[in-house]
Amino acid sequence: MTEEKAQVSIPRDLYEKAKNYVEAQGTFKSVDELVEFLLRQLLEEQETSAMSREDEEAVKDRLRRLGYL
Repeated sequence: MTEEKAQVSIPRDLYEKAKNYVEAQGTFKSVDELVEFLLRQLLEEQETSAMSREDEEAVKDRLRRLGYL
């Protein structure tokens, strides 16, 4: 089952750099594959590095007890 795709535009010079990277590295089949990989990595990192609600409340509580809030 394939995922539905959407089109994204990037500056031509950035596309050319990505294309050269893909050709030189041989790791990705296309610029689209490279961009998809990088976006997934970036968004995944952001999701995992985001502080949970409980952690945020614990930090606020500690700051209150220290007199900062």
